[in-house]
Order: sequence, then C-alpha cells, then structure tokens
Amino acid sequence: MKILVTGVTGKLGSIVIEQLLETVPAHNLVVSVRNLEKAESLRARGVDVRHGDFDQPETLDKAFAGIDRLLIVSTDGDNETRIRQHAAAVTAAQKANVGFIAYTSLGNASENSIFLAPVHRATEEAIKNTGIPYSFLRNNWYLENETGSIQAVLGGAPWLTSAGSGKVGWATRRDYAKAAAAVLVGEGHENTVYELSGKLLTQEELASLLAGVLGREVPVQQVDDATYANIMSSAGVPEPVVPILVGIQSAIRDGALEVESNDFHKLLGRPTTPIEEGLRQIVSEIQSN
Repeated sequence: MKILVTGVTGKLGSIVIEQLLETVPAHNLVVSVRNLEKAESLRARGVDVRHGDFDQPETLDKAFAGIDRLLIVSTDGDNETRIRQHAAAVTAAQKANVGFIAYTSLGNASENSIFLAPVHRATEEAIKNTGIPYSFLRNNWYLENETGSIQAVLGGAPWLTSAGSGKVGWATRRDYAKAAAAVLVGEGHENTVYELSGKLLTQEELASLLAGVLGREVPVQQVDDATYANIMSSAGVPEPVVPILVGIQSAIRDGALEVESNDFHKLLGRPTTPIEEGLRQIVSEIQSN
C-alpha cells in the first residue's frame, strides 16, 4: 500500500512523515514536494520523493500516480489561492484513482465563522464530490500558534488578547500529526469527520498554565479589537497580518473554536499531551534560539 503525504517540508507534514516512518516501511511512503532538495534527507532514507506543486497541476498527476492513501496538508496563503491549490490537488487525486483522501481541515469547518473557514468548507466539498472515501481531520488550533504571545510574555509583556471568554481546543502540533498518521495507517476511517479538539480553555486559563510553567505571574490584558490592532501594529506586526490576527481573536470570542470532542482520544488511544508540557517545550525552544 502506497501512502503519500503532501507538505512534508512544512511544520505539520514533516512530523506526520516522521510518525509514519516509525511503523511503515519507507518504500511504501511517498512525498510530494515543490522543492526536491528540501526532501533529500527523506529520499536517503528510502522514501519515494516526487515533484508536486499545487500551482502546477500537471506535476500532481505524476506525483499522485499509483497512490492508495493520500494526506492533503492544507497550504498557506490567502483564501483564494488556497482554494485553488486544494482544488488542483483533489482533481489530481481523482484522476489518479487515489483510494482514500485525508485532509487537514479546521475545527467545526462547516459552521465556523473564522475567516479561514471558507477554504476548508470548499475543500471538504470538493473531496466529497469526487466520491473517493475521505477523512476530514478538523484541527482546532495549534498550541504553537501562540509562540508569538509566549515570546512577548518572556520579554515582560502581559498576555494580550481581545478574545474575551472565548474558549479554544488547543493541542500540540505533534498530537495533530500523530492523529493524521493514525488515520493513514488505520482501518475504518472511510467517510469520517474527526473534530480534533483538546481540552477547552480561555485565554486566562492558558495564561495561568503558562504562569505555572514559568514560575511567575502572567498578567492578562483584555482589550477591544481596535486596541489589539493598534498594539500589534506598534509591535511591528506587518500591516496585512494585523487584520488576520484581529479576525482570529474575534472569531474565538464568538465561540468559533469552542468544539467539545473526544475524537483525539479515539485516534491517539490516549489523552492529548498536557498543555503545560506543550508550553514547556515552546518556552524551551524560544529560549534556546
């Protein structure tokens, strides 16, 4: 059985392929990358490295040939670009007669108000329309997304947020990657939707856990969206990024990521990694850089 993972030179895909290498023979694993050189280490370990660029659909036809199970890791970029890229990958999968598609989606994608949601709704719909068995991995929110806030706290700033009492199902990127690997190698995942959400926490609760890791108080500064935007701008955040960050805070405040589920436990066979442990790892990486 040939398993292909896209995006393996990125933060999530790189962990997924490492997880797969622990249980799947390298010659059964295929990766599709834009830059072959970046995946040379995988080729040296026996993985079939193929050129596949979501912006060059003709390359995907060859990359996906002979693949039984495929993981499409969602790309980066603006919504329009991502929808186009994902559609190209789904079309190529259908042409190649791929037997199963797993896709890294977003928590509560079908109902979510967050600005990223249209990408995932469109992609889920495109996959469904192929008739190919699928699994949608609706990843809630990576704990690592909070690295910038943690860095600011380490520099003496408060935990800044305009998300109010909105809750998030944070989990570590490694847990999301392990869940994806479990779906790729496991059975009975056809036409499933997994809401991969950790224990729901508010910003205050997350900051309190960080305080425990640091051994000192972490004050929380709750502001409105306009103030949040101004502070982000004055901190040097690029202007096009500021409304994105504000949009995330606003969506969290409105409950966009407040998804209760035990699907993580089903796929991992254990509870998610304790948030304190994840925070400790992020703090350690920041301090070692």
